[in-house]
Amino acid sequence: MRAALSILGLVIVLTIVLLNAKKQMQVIAPASPSASSAPSTSTVEAPAANRATPAAVKAEVQSAMDMAASAASAAQP
Repeated sequence: MRAALSILGLVIVLTIVLLNAKKQMQVIAPASPSASSAPSTSTVEAPAANRATPAAVKAEVQSAMDMAASAASAAQP
């Protein structure tokens, strides 16, 4: 009797986990067919506003390095 209840409990837990996984996969899946036809390199992509181009990153790093260098030279006696 105890073994039967244990197996039943495991089946119920497994069902709950699988249903939650199904919901999660539906959230990740593209919302419309037109979105899935667009070429993409990954399943989940960042919004276009959050994408940084390599040139923009390079310029930001260079600006930070220049500011640090000028602050270091100003701090020296």
